[in-house]
Amino acid sequence: MLKILITLLISIVFIFTGCHKAVIKVQPIDDNVQKSQAVIQEEKNSHVLKRKVAIARFSNETTYGKGIFYDGENDPLAKQAMDILSAKLGSTDKFILLERSDLDLIKNEKELGNIKNLDISADYLIIGSISEFGRSSTSDVGIFSRTKKQTARAKVYIRLVDVSTGQIIYSEEGEGEANSEAGTVLGVGNRAGYDSALNDKAISAAISKLVSNLVSNLLEKPWKSYILNNDNSNIIISGGKSQGINIGDTFLVIEKGDSVLNPQTNMMIELPGKSIAKIKVVSLAGDTIQNEISVCTLVEGNIIEDYSKMYIQEIR
Repeated sequence: MLKILITLLISIVFIFTGCHKAVIKVQPIDDNVQKSQAVIQEEKNSHVLKRKVAIARFSNETTYGKGIFYDGENDPLAKQAMDILSAKLGSTDKFILLERSDLDLIKNEKELGNIKNLDISADYLIIGSISEFGRSSTSDVGIFSRTKKQTARAKVYIRLVDVSTGQIIYSEEGEGEANSEAGTVLGVGNRAGYDSALNDKAISAAISKLVSNLVSNLLEKPWKSYILNNDNSNIIISGGKSQGINIGDTFLVIEKGDSVLNPQTNMMIELPGKSIAKIKVVSLAGDTIQNEISVCTLVEGNIIEDYSKMYIQEIR
């Protein structure tokens, strides 16, 4: 009888121990998010013209981690969010990502006059912030077992800004949650210490809910470039191989519409432009995003003298 009880007790210990291994769970992404037609079309089309996107900043607006020696420029939570967003956008292979350090370098080079004639700034800026972040820990103590559950919750807010107009064209907020659980039975099992990995996982879950819509909004906007020079026979535009431009590609030349004041918002808006010409790429030059250009010839129409009143747009 004693042997049976001992055997039964050992079996219970092993069963409960197996059920209380450390487990990390991440709140699933909403599967109901539908892809836009722009994203579907881009996925079908292997020839993608990459937009230049810069993550201008990612700030931590919460009180989490802000001690007496807090450094706002090197906030670890904000840096985690920026790195995660960069990785997720980079994995789509549809964008050229410029971080703040890249923009500062470009600005310095322009001031030195080294690339003063090239317009290589980002087409869109992403401004993000962690609006909420928190952690909690709960314990469940039974007769033979003890379980500890740690939970991290994050809320992330992003805005997408069109650099050419300075207007916010998209904004959204996403929430994410991650938790880990560990326990012991009769002192046997896993004891849970502070799980710092939950921070990353909660932020990643929140950002994942935003990425699909963010990519959709970026791809719904036609790819643009700008004329750098025109000597009648050759038209030089910014952008090259890194952005997906190939020899033989044709683009529209758009004359910008007038800028008018919108009385409802008290902001200047640009009216729709009109197509005035079509150009074709005949050669490419440059080996980095900083110096790449495309040489084009005029296929039809006419180009006005003031380049600042025009831009190049993909044909869709």
